[in-house]
Amino acid sequence: MDIAAPPLPPVLDLRDRAFLLDIDGTLLDIAPSPRQVWVPTGLRRTLSRLAELTAGAVALVSGRSLNEIDLIFSPLQLAAIGVHGAEMRVSGDGEVQSRTAPLSKALKRRLATIAELGPGILVEDKGYSLALHYRLAPDKGAEVLAAVRTICSDAGGEAVEILPGKLVVDVKPAAINKGNAVCELMRLKPFAGRRPIFIGDDTTDLAVFGVIPQFDGEAYSVGGIGAQVAAKVDGHFDRPEAVRDWLAHIAAEGLGQAQ
Repeated sequence: MDIAAPPLPPVLDLRDRAFLLDIDGTLLDIAPSPRQVWVPTGLRRTLSRLAELTAGAVALVSGRSLNEIDLIFSPLQLAAIGVHGAEMRVSGDGEVQSRTAPLSKALKRRLATIAELGPGILVEDKGYSLALHYRLAPDKGAEVLAAVRTICSDAGGEAVEILPGKLVVDVKPAAINKGNAVCELMRLKPFAGRRPIFIGDDTTDLAVFGVIPQFDGEAYSVGGIGAQVAAKVDGHFDRPEAVRDWLAHIAAEGLGQAQ
């Protein structure tokens, strides 16, 4: 399915808008490992300006932990949803709310053994969840997913969800997802009553794509997408650079709180 990129609005009134933005593969280009991502020149300035124009209604929505998000974008801190909804903060200087219990250490240890399938499989412990990255071993994807499913089928009563993503398999508590976290965020100031613009790139963002219409918002995807994603979005960007350019234009031309 072909989906057009959203047009560049000459002036967008941001006084009733909110921005909800995924990070990896959306704002930032995918790197060989999660710790190798790079924030391009000007992106922090763009996000800071959008936060000014929307009175703080800009949130990063990621599978990463809030600690990692803050390190990547330092010194900028924004509202954020981390670890697929396990953590939430409604403002850059706000208190971090925990929305679920972390995975057990026993389950994490069992999942970590999957790295023995071969070199290039990286284990990332996010506290609440655990991710197995195979960006450096893309041929191992099917084996990694099968091993995760086998281990999680005998999780000792622990309710978990498996999230296959772009060259990663994430295991998280079943009680939370990005979509229900976004619903909670959108009912709190400064997001309440605003129309959200969400941009995401992966099947892990499907839960958010599904709830955006509840708030009369718009959803956009990035990069290669399947029919399941395409059915839920209003437009499409080819790559993260196009997302950054689009947001920079809006930040430069938009009307909002700071005017």
